Amino acid sequence: MFQNSLVDLGLGFPFARNSKGGFSFFNTGVQFYTNSQKIRNMSTSHNRREFFKISAAGAAGLALLGIQGCGSATKPAAAIDKKSFGVGIQLYTLRDAIAADLMGTLKTVSALGYKNLELAGYADGKFYEYAPKEFLKIVNDLGMDILSSHTQVEAKGISLDNAKIMADAHAELGVKYCVQPWVNDEDRNLEYYRKMVGELNQVGNIMKGVGIQFAYHNHNFDFKSFDGIVPYFDIFMKEMDPALITMEIDLFWVNKAGQDPVEMFKKYPGRFQLFHFKDMRTKQEPFYDVIKDDVCSVGAGVIDFKTILASKEIAGMKYLFVEDDNQGNGKTFEELEVSINNITTKILV
Repeated sequence: MFQNSLVDLGLGFPFARNSKGGFSFFNTGVQFYTNSQKIRNMSTSHNRREFFKISAAGAAGLALLGIQGCGSATKPAAAIDKKSFGVGIQLYTLRDAIAADLMGTLKTVSALGYKNLELAGYADGKFYEYAPKEFLKIVNDLGMDILSSHTQVEAKGISLDNAKIMADAHAELGVKYCVQPWVNDEDRNLEYYRKMVGELNQVGNIMKGVGIQFAYHNHNFDFKSFDGIVPYFDIFMKEMDPALITMEIDLFWVNKAGQDPVEMFKKYPGRFQLFHFKDMRTKQEPFYDVIKDDVCSVGAGVIDFKTILASKEIAGMKYLFVEDDNQGNGKTFEELEVSINNITTKILV
């Protein structure tokens, strides 16, 4: 029932509706569909509206807004090669958009100027339902690289049972890092933490065998004291083998736990190769529940990123990734543009 016809989605350039009911960027031949068969076969008008809404937001060539703060628009920043700064993005930030339209979302991420990807979509040897080499080609063709991958998000993640399979898949993808990003709520106790660290050292050795650096990503709950024992300092940093496991420091969660990242770098020099950049609107008393309400775009809050980066050599930092656990509070791409504009015009300069 569909014929090739031009459609204006309000993004400043036309789309062609193709014979399959999808869209092509006019005169480019690039088609975008959701990676989910469920969405590809949507039949209700409600789901169609949701699909078009997210696809429109995620379409490549999204008009750059030049926003410099949460919710406030100013004149666009001067044209610069943002990709030359090597800013990365953790794709957990875009989980809803990716579920609706993987290709369109990746194209928009590239258009915004992000260069390096950290994935959050591994399952059963595949990445976002693609074989490793297939997904790598998709990303490389868009002018981006895949540097890192979280084993699983808000799930058990890697274990000795699945470590070799996961290591081989990530090696085929060609990533430099594989990261354990989460500890389930029921496992946040001293007995489990000690067992976990022992196993993660073994996982790190398996990853090292295929040329991948294993890493651990913190949350605020890692700093909760158990009768004076703080797992992050008294178990993780003491018992994790630095040759096998580096730390991916999440600057938002470290701050929410009342910790000073610069002091952490001084105490454990060279152990923080990966940085997660996300900002917070307010300075609060330390807390240890995973409450994300205060997340905002990088440079739009109160974290002093320049001071932290002044100690990057002590930290051993190699790469940074922008992350927004709240997906921009409904304005994902706008908030991601705020972040990369601020990083490339105010923080890394």
